[in-house]
Amino acid sequence: MTGATTDERRTAAPGHRAPAAGRHSPTARERAPAAGRRTTAAGRLRALGHAELVLLARNRTAVFVALLVPLAMVLAMKTTLERIDLGGTGLTVTGLALTGGIGMVLMQVVYMNLVSAYVARREDLVLKRLRTGEVTDWEILTGTALPSVALALAQTVLVVLAGAAVFDVGAPERPDLFLAGLLSGSVLLAALAAVTSVATRTVQTSQITTLPLFLVSMIGSGLFVPLEVLPDRVASVCELLPMTGVMTLVRAGWLGGSDGADLLTAGLVALAWTVFAVFAVRRWFRWEPRR
Repeated sequence: MTGATTDERRTAAPGHRAPAAGRHSPTARERAPAAGRRTTAAGRLRALGHAELVLLARNRTAVFVALLVPLAMVLAMKTTLERIDLGGTGLTVTGLALTGGIGMVLMQVVYMNLVSAYVARREDLVLKRLRTGEVTDWEILTGTALPSVALALAQTVLVVLAGAAVFDVGAPERPDLFLAGLLSGSVLLAALAAVTSVATRTVQTSQITTLPLFLVSMIGSGLFVPLEVLPDRVASVCELLPMTGVMTLVRAGWLGGSDGADLLTAGLVALAWTVFAVFAVRRWFRWEPRR
């Protein structure tokens, strides 16, 4: 046995089980293709989105805010809007409240929820670790945003169904404009959430840093108060706010009534803000905790 090789001695050792006939352990060369196999962008986004969905479901506060607060705001604003004269706008209180509710869903579910998510992942070093793998920066940001955007779109469908079944508002007159408003609003607010996270140190302070855009949009972007009832100079300024273009497209898509010039202006305003937000994310977004 002194001249036996290492493999021979291992085979002869008590308790050693010889490999089954026709089978062998994979060598490093055989394992290399599997280890070097690259994933696809769709697969990476699906994995990130699933992980974020699980985390969102575990956050009861975020789920409560996302599901119930927009509905409560619609009911509260419907009572308030009954005191406003909408005579020259061609809008009804119910229609205005429902379209404003969609704006609230976008603001709270996409924007405010995503600011907290980006800050939490950054402070927990999740973003930093993800950048060491195959996932690109935009895939990380998009994958984090997917569950919030999907939840907002699902709530929008429920609002539309409620409008048709309970409030007799009817289906969207221009589904193409309605969908364009939803998608542009989702992309814009997801990008603005990433920008806002730059100035947000903790998850708790996100409730403060998101308030300016939330209040300005609710008051001046036509969520519940039509720009037509505001003074001309004030309305001209409000037309340039980030959410104004989105809300114009959503309202025109569901209720109709806007002319081509207004829709073109709304689309350009939404596009301009989206381009600015994307540039700001590329320039200033923080991937590591603030020290």
